[in-house]
Amino acid sequence: MAYVPGGGAPVAGAVPVGSQYCVCKVELSVSGQNLLDRDVTSKSDPFCVLFMENDGRWMEYDRTETAVNNLNPAFSKKFILDYHFEEVQKLKFALFDQDKSSMQLDEHDFLGQFSCSLGTIVSSKKVTRPLQLLNNKPAGKGLITDLFGKSDPFLEFCKLGDDGKWMLVHRTEVIKYTLDPVWKPFTVPLVSLCDGDTEKPIRVMCYDYDNDGGHDFIGEFQTSVSQMCEARDGVPLEFECINPKKQRKKKNYKNSGIVILRSCKINREYSFLDYILGGCQLMFTVGIDFTASNGNPLDPSSLHYINPMGTNEYLSAIWAVGQIIQDYDSDKMFPALGFGAQLPPDWKVSHEFAINFNPTNPFCSGVDGIAQAYSACLPHIRFYGPTNFSPIVNHVARFAAQATQQQTATVPRQPASQKQARGQYFILLIITDGVISDMEETRHAVVQASKLPMSIIIVGVGNADFAAMEFLDGDSHRLRSHTGEEAARDIVQFVPFREFRNAAKETLAKAVLAELPQQVVQYFNYKNLPPTNSELP
Repeated sequence: MAYVPGGGAPVAGAVPVGSQYCVCKVELSVSGQNLLDRDVTSKSDPFCVLFMENDGRWMEYDRTETAVNNLNPAFSKKFILDYHFEEVQKLKFALFDQDKSSMQLDEHDFLGQFSCSLGTIVSSKKVTRPLQLLNNKPAGKGLITDLFGKSDPFLEFCKLGDDGKWMLVHRTEVIKYTLDPVWKPFTVPLVSLCDGDTEKPIRVMCYDYDNDGGHDFIGEFQTSVSQMCEARDGVPLEFECINPKKQRKKKNYKNSGIVILRSCKINREYSFLDYILGGCQLMFTVGIDFTASNGNPLDPSSLHYINPMGTNEYLSAIWAVGQIIQDYDSDKMFPALGFGAQLPPDWKVSHEFAINFNPTNPFCSGVDGIAQAYSACLPHIRFYGPTNFSPIVNHVARFAAQATQQQTATVPRQPASQKQARGQYFILLIITDGVISDMEETRHAVVQASKLPMSIIIVGVGNADFAAMEFLDGDSHRLRSHTGEEAARDIVQFVPFREFRNAAKETLAKAVLAELPQQVVQYFNYKNLPPTNSELP
């Protein structure tokens, strides 16, 4: 969209510029100081008239309001002019003391004038000069100041509520210092904009932003979604921005500008349910922290100690998340990986090993299978370190990357293998007790994974400092790698288990999985991929 005060001139470069179009508009503010006092019983009542030279003749262009009883006026009326860089545009500002209601200037006392080019004002931004009389002598100590200024416009879109009142739906960003703004494209849910009724009236209001919140109203117009959808690339729509107060006061008022709508279209936004119904499978992988900071699993103080009830925080997290996700995987076979432990027989440290000790088939049958493999592996490994996340993140990311390259292929089962590659989304649940040791590598791995059909859920067990986990969870900021590359989207959800120790397991599951549906939809939107079921509308 582009807002053009005073006429239908589009932003330069937006469309071909013809003779009927100006390059842009400028706004001039005028003030006076120490004006001549022509009144006997009071002070002068000045107003300013702007003249423009046309073929050697001065032609009146516009007038300000009258400042009553004021020798130092700051006129609120702005002069808005077409600005042509390639032309010498001569201007003359003449001040008069209003004595009568007549429009004839020779019936008002002349207070002085000043001439210059528009280019002089634009390049200087502010010009203050002495006023001169018709004989070129100084008009006393009178000064005139011409200030080149611009608006800070923004738009508000409102819909009509059931109570007959207008409700704000969307506000654009403020474009600073311009009368020719181009606002960024934006998306609004159809139900929010018009309650799904494309014929329902929409009110669009334009304001000039003010830091104190007292935004100046420029004008407004009404439209509908069906009308706006007539705008498309190459065929824009123009709406006159009307200020009703000015319209009532001025007989020759036309509008306060033109809002140009370049394009508007309704896109079907698929939901998480659409993708699930379309055959999307959630590929669940568990990563378990076996570093020494967890403590000896035979010691009741260890986070890996399985209590008489047959559980610990690791198992609670696995059951809470897995019991939800397993419903969205057709064969319920899940890879379960460990990191940070020494493995027999050579006792080398591994950061991506199958907890069932079968690297060619790391799959566990359902959540119960993961729990059984976890309990069985504890006596056969040595807890060690460090706490490296990047290997397991990259491990799952490799298969997520393959899934994007083999949209219709079915591949045989391989180590941590894929199922049918079409319509897959990978979820990595990492359960950990400590601070990440390879933060730089992990940040890079997460940024790269953000381009893939993949989400990472981190559950922090124990009472460690989880500040690094909060950093990876990009709710308040977009994560960047150490190279400065920004994540394509937020794919990490971190939850500290300690906040849910006394809560039902369903509460933990809700917190852990809260962002997952949105992340799935964001990925497929990011790739512009509809659900795989062609029968969906």
